[in-house]
This record gives sequence, C-alpha cells and structure tokens, in this order.
Amino acid sequence: MNTPSEDYHALLARHDAMRLRRRILSPAGAGAEPWCAEAPQPYDGTSDQQLISEFLPLVSPLEELIAELYRVLFERHPYLRSLFPESMAFQQAHLVGIFRYLIGNLHRTDEMIAIFAQLGRDHRKLGVRPAHFEAFEAALIETLRMRAGARWTGALESAWLRMLRLAVSAMVRGADEAIAEPPSWEATVASHEFRTPDLAVLRVRPHQPYPFRAGQFASLESPLLEQAWRPYYLARAPHPDGELEFHVRARGADGVSDALVHGTQKGDTVRLSAPRGSLALPDHTPSADVVLIASGTGWAAMKALLQQIDAERFRAHRVRLLLDGGVGEGVYDSAFLEAFRRGRPWLTVLTAGQADPAGSSADPGLRAIAGVLAQRPGAVARQHVYLALAPEASTTDSARAVAARLAAAGVPATHVHHDITGMVRVTETSASTTRTGLLSA
Repeated sequence: MNTPSEDYHALLARHDAMRLRRRILSPAGAGAEPWCAEAPQPYDGTSDQQLISEFLPLVSPLEELIAELYRVLFERHPYLRSLFPESMAFQQAHLVGIFRYLIGNLHRTDEMIAIFAQLGRDHRKLGVRPAHFEAFEAALIETLRMRAGARWTGALESAWLRMLRLAVSAMVRGADEAIAEPPSWEATVASHEFRTPDLAVLRVRPHQPYPFRAGQFASLESPLLEQAWRPYYLARAPHPDGELEFHVRARGADGVSDALVHGTQKGDTVRLSAPRGSLALPDHTPSADVVLIASGTGWAAMKALLQQIDAERFRAHRVRLLLDGGVGEGVYDSAFLEAFRRGRPWLTVLTAGQADPAGSSADPGLRAIAGVLAQRPGAVARQHVYLALAPEASTTDSARAVAARLAAAGVPATHVHHDITGMVRVTETSASTTRTGLLSA
C-alpha cells in the first residue's frame, strides 16, 4: 500500500505528464497559466520600480510584511504548510531578500527573468505548481492592503502585481522548459571520507544519468532532513563512470551540512536538484589566461574546472589558481592538488598569503588579487576570472568586492564569472536549513 507521500509524488508525476502532453500538442505559446499571463512582454519595470520604492514605507518593514504574508497564506491554504520547513525564520529571511532583489532590479528585466526562470526549474523538486503561486499572489495582495490601509491605491496594487507576475511567469516558464527532465535525482553514497573533523568528501552515484558541467553546483537533500536543501559545488568534471563528488563542511547547526558530514555513510541515499550556476566554461572560448579564485569549499568548483581545462588544453595559455582556506597548505585535499600540479607547467598555484605576504585584514580573496594581476599587467584584459568564495569563508558582499576590484584592475566585466545574483544568502543555523524562492527552494 502506498504511503501518502508516495501517492502525492505519483500525483505530481501525472500532473507533469499531462502538462508535457499539452505542451507538445498545443500551438506555440498556448497553455499559459491565465492568472499570470497579464505580465507585459516586453516589460519596462522602471516606472513600477519607482512607484513601489516611493511607497514602500507603507508596508515596511519587509520582515513584518513577509511574516504576515505567510500567516495569511497558511490560514487560507493549510495544505501548503507541508511545503515548508518546521521553522519559517530562514524562509522568511530569504523571501525578504527576494523582494529586495525584485524591487532593486526591476529595471533589469532580462537579468531578472533569467534568474527566476532558474528558480522555477529548481522549485520542481519541491512539488510547487502554478496553482500554489496563485494562492501566494492572493495572500500577498491581501497582506499589502491590510498593512497600507487607506493609503493603498489601485496604481500601487497594479505595480506590485506586474512585478510579481513577471517573476512568477518566468518561474512557470522555467519549470515548463525543464518538464522533460526529472525534478530531482536519487543517488547512492559510494564513499564518505573525512578530510578534517568537520569536512567530508562525498562521492555519490545517481540512479539516472545526471547531465552537468564542470563549475556548476547542485542542491542536496539528506533523508535525515526531508524537504531541506543546501547547495554544494560539484568537485569533479563529468566522467564516464557518472560518479559525482561534493565537499561538505559541517556548520555545527544540525542542518543539511551536518547531516551529510556526520550522519551519512556509504550506501545511504541522497537526493540532488538539477545542476545550475555561472562558473561553467563556455563551449567556445578563445585562448586566454584563466584565473581561478577560491576560498574554503569553493575549491570544489575549481577542482572540477581544472580537470576540464586539463582535458581541453586548447582553452587557456596559462592558469593561475588562488586559494584560501588551507587547501594549498595541506588542510584538505592537498594530496590531489600536489599530484595534479606536477607535470603541468601551465598551472601556477598561490595561496592568499603568497599573493600578499603582508597579510592585510581584508578578505583573503581581495588580498590575493592585486599581486596576481600585477604579474602580467599587460594581459589583464585577456584574463577570464572564475570566482567561488565559499559561504563559510566569505559573504556575498565580499564576493562582490572581489568582482569590483577585478573590474578596477582592468578585467572586463564579461570576463568575471561568479554565482552572485544579488539575492540574500542566509547561513545554515538550524535543522530547518535555508531555502530560496517565492514559495520555497
């Protein structure tokens, strides 16, 4: 006899199959969800951005708005509560960040649509459907009206609706575009090895083919914390054996990372989301110098990129790897790095301390940049830089500062690759680990 969870997931699978069939049989563009089809295309969000920003104090602080929004949502639709973790604190913090991103970037329509299309693809693993967004929209409008009171206007409501529907329609399209791929992948843990007392390297074998590119990351779910997901870089380039590698550092917070480091062993099963990220090497890149900058477990992404570069040596004249967090000093994974660098004269490895012997108090990635770029100042404009500062070693602001310093040194913005989207990143501090998205992620 099937469990309620199995019945629910079977229902979701049938729902996806019907949507895929409609998409195949319907004319192009048909089948859009009518409730979110009003978002204008193309859409110039500048005027809505100005109006929403001007009257934002009416509904602020955003933290209170979001808390009230979820209260209304769950009162009207109690069944939606199962899509969320037991504690809503981190989900609420993420949604605050989402709305700040939306309001602050409404004039960058193409960028915003691309980001929310990926969020829509990610939401498939949670069973989020268009009808859930409809309920979310109704709860948001009700909450905005209550908080603003008599000063709420039809023009303001229309601006908020256009902003929300633009984001949600992008999410729905992203989910539809990925309808033919699994919403998630199950994988068996093939090995679990400690590199330090709080850092483990996991090798997993997906039960189905898992297409990804070096430099991407995937979210993992442990069976010890169902419906809680945490992103980790894939630390191995695609290989014929299909095995994946992840580097996970425990946070001491009883979250997903702790479950994977201290509660997981060989033979266990985990779930993976679809891969995503901005660090993958383009298919066709002219020869150029490559700078890889990593801190902490951000090394995992660089490890995969190095393997791909080594397999496709036409990609680069010279590669410089800047590391912080002890990787180059033997704290973790140094055996692989030492073996890899032998016989590869095109690769130079520097730790942050080597790049800046003075050892300023700034972020280690920042300390390293000036020294590395100064080595070949005439070639700055030809360098492609890949940046992965791990959450445990840096913040989004410091990663942005690194990118800004690269631009100031003359590296074109189009040559700086990172996974910074402007959305808030909340560290993992409890068993109800962080999620991102309008509903959840």
